Amino acid sequence: MTLVRRHALSAYSALALGYLFLPIAVVILFSFNNPAGRFNYTWQGFTLDSWLNPFGVPGLLDAMKVSLEIAALSSLAATALGTLIALALVRYGFRGRGLVNTLIFMPMTTPEIVMGASLLALFLNLGVATGFATILIAHITFNISYVVVTVKARLAGFDRHLEEAAMDLGANEWVTFARVTLPLIAPGILAAGLLAFALSVDDFVITAFNAGTTITFPLYVYGAARVGVPPQVNVMGTVIFVTAVGLMLANVVYQRRRALKGA
Repeated sequence: MTLVRRHALSAYSALALGYLFLPIAVVILFSFNNPAGRFNYTWQGFTLDSWLNPFGVPGLLDAMKVSLEIAALSSLAATALGTLIALALVRYGFRGRGLVNTLIFMPMTTPEIVMGASLLALFLNLGVATGFATILIAHITFNISYVVVTVKARLAGFDRHLEEAAMDLGANEWVTFARVTLPLIAPGILAAGLLAFALSVDDFVITAFNAGTTITFPLYVYGAARVGVPPQVNVMGTVIFVTAVGLMLANVVYQRRRALKGA
């Protein structure tokens, strides 16, 4: 009984993680499949053809480019704006601060279908044609909240005495921020940027409402699923997953090395 109690939590965690990662494992496995027809749902045999020709399906490369462009631009804009908002909420007291804190969480708690429909109604009322620009605006809108929450968590444990010491030694506000504050909160900003990038690449519901004729990778997958799913879709999904995990691990290693150097 003692052995069971000691390893029960580990076994439960392993089962939970296995359940979560099983669909991802299937996606990776079927990227090496050689389907007999248009649908990549039944294992037929191992092949590297899809990996050697990942963009052999018409439209896939263009959809992937659009997704990456939107993700890069939206994550940069959301990270910049979200970091400034987080600094303002943590460092300064102003009228309406509590209301701003509440509003920041609303995009995270609002169902995606409601947010997507609301943004579409806004664009239509303003006479803005849906397409690349409206997708970009929509992604920045919901990404800002995630960036603010992530950076605020980093700022919560920040030692303000380091900034005070820098200013006592003659540094002004801008020099203190650039050489003391920013390097110390950089891991949190980087994590927020990676999260925003991943959420943007992954989004389907909000994008579908505001895409117009623009096709992103999730929209391409949805459209392809009705007529046939080529293995190249699994290849792109695998590449995105491996890249995201790799960047996350690199960020963790970087933070640990900085912590060891600081110690």
